[in-house]
Amino acid sequence: MKIPFLDLKQVNAPYMDALKDAATAVVESGWYIRGSYCERFEKEFAAYCGYAHGVGVGNGLDALTLMLRASIELGRLEPGDEILVPANTYIATVLAVNAAGLVPVLVEPDEKTFNIDPARLADACSVKTRGILAVHLYGRLADMPAIWKFAEERGLLVFEDAAQSHGAKNVAVKSVAVAYSFYPTKNLGALGDAGMVVTDDEELGRVVRMLGNYGSEQKYVNKYRGVNSRLDEIQAAFLLAKLPHLDSWNARRREIAARYVSEVKNPLLRLPGIPANPEEHVWHVFTLRTPDRKTREALQKHLESRGIGTLIFYPIPPHRQDAYATGLGGESFLLPANPKFPIAESMAETVISVPVSQVLTDAQVTEIIGALNEFVC
Repeated sequence: MKIPFLDLKQVNAPYMDALKDAATAVVESGWYIRGSYCERFEKEFAAYCGYAHGVGVGNGLDALTLMLRASIELGRLEPGDEILVPANTYIATVLAVNAAGLVPVLVEPDEKTFNIDPARLADACSVKTRGILAVHLYGRLADMPAIWKFAEERGLLVFEDAAQSHGAKNVAVKSVAVAYSFYPTKNLGALGDAGMVVTDDEELGRVVRMLGNYGSEQKYVNKYRGVNSRLDEIQAAFLLAKLPHLDSWNARRREIAARYVSEVKNPLLRLPGIPANPEEHVWHVFTLRTPDRKTREALQKHLESRGIGTLIFYPIPPHRQDAYATGLGGESFLLPANPKFPIAESMAETVISVPVSQVLTDAQVTEIIGALNEFVC
């Protein structure tokens, strides 16, 4: 039995007629950028997330960057301000902070949740700290009540990178803005690149929209030095067709994750925990840990020999990438010669993800559980 890590063709196959109809409707409309499908998806997805406004952009990285840039244009942040980010995040989070003209400051994650550890925020703060960019890694919500409490005490802005947490049910507190990616592999994936910023701040949303349209709200009148980052009509139409199914897809992912947690008994493997409120996790990926890199390599080979696909999210943390060999914020903010983030580095050495897509059958899940339980090293 061959079980790929993720089979996008199989994910989209049940909705092929709806996707074809959506594509045909857009082509026949003669309007391909920022038209009625984009407007409708912006409204529907923002409402689904519990926010008043949505602005479609070209991809998740742009969503992160533009919500921060908009905050600068509105005078709520200034170039060079420091933003706290988790040290084990995907590099896009850090790149976005840099691209906006801000300085990312890394904070170690909580080993139980893989998310930024609120207890470590104070140690990372300086007089230049102005915000926190929380990442809901692997689909689990960060501890937003604790993050918000800390932010309120320090007068910091809170933003969210929700690129992996579509449909996770948040607590009552709301952030300044939340960035989403609709990359094809996401829980709600387009058939190409796409992203969105959701916010309750109408003015911030307006500026994000302008920045993504060359800094313009009125044709040939450019208020800001913007970029070209707009959600295509055809991707919006695809996403509209898929959005009604997101909750059921996430429910299936939770079922699979619950089976893994309850049925995998191998002492060599450290499984993630299920939050007290299961809706706080949508299991974008199911990530477990091994004692060390050698064991992980052996586990990966073992699973491959059984036809089970795996991936590693992420093998190199941002501060160890060549892109940041000279520092995270340019010459004015150099890292020490050997920066130490031992928890993030240990995670990079030991994490491995197994299939958890909603299209997995019960038999496939049983096969994966058996392979994990049979692993020895």
